[in-house]
Amino acid sequence: MKLDFSILIKYIPNFASALLVTVEVTICSLVLALLLSIPLSLCKISRSRILQGFATFYTSIFRGVPMLVQVFMMYFGIPLVTGLKFNAFQAGVLVFAMNSAAYISESMRGGINAIDRGQYEAAMALGVHYGSMMKDIILPQAIKSILPSLVNELIGLLKNTTLIASIGLVDLLRTGQLIQGATYRAFEPYFAIAVFYYILVMILSYAGKLLEKKVNKSDRG
Repeated sequence: MKLDFSILIKYIPNFASALLVTVEVTICSLVLALLLSIPLSLCKISRSRILQGFATFYTSIFRGVPMLVQVFMMYFGIPLVTGLKFNAFQAGVLVFAMNSAAYISESMRGGINAIDRGQYEAAMALGVHYGSMMKDIILPQAIKSILPSLVNELIGLLKNTTLIASIGLVDLLRTGQLIQGATYRAFEPYFAIAVFYYILVMILSYAGKLLEKKVNKSDRG
């Protein structure tokens, strides 16, 4: 079959809209994941076995269950059990955020544990409250040290958003499926989608390297 990319021209608005949806899902999921990962990582380094057990169990769930199953559970299963209803966007963001939070919290726990204990002791000697110490001293350093892994997690999150096509949200992948159904051509739309994702990943990788250099430069300065 002869390739004909000209068939995609009239679908440019569809691709633009789908790209926006993909970016929105990724950003919202990342922000929520970061908010969830901080208390989760603090639970993991807590002296309380109950909190440690909860954080470990939480992480094991999202590591052990395929993400597509989680998406279906959130979109189809949870409403039947609890009565809470989520649209496709909300269900996707919640699952992706809770998933990423589990992995980010592991990285953050490692970053926190890598910080010199002398900083804890100095802060306590000065009478700094535990919450203020973590917020102003420990967590900023931990986040800086795990910046590369955060960028990798963001890239993985971006690619995982393709799963929302399975519950009907019109992202890039779903747009490709719709174009295939309308034109009976598969290579052209999926190749275009691959290019979109590749460009997005390269942008994120480059931005991550710039941010890392800026952080390292400020530390040296």
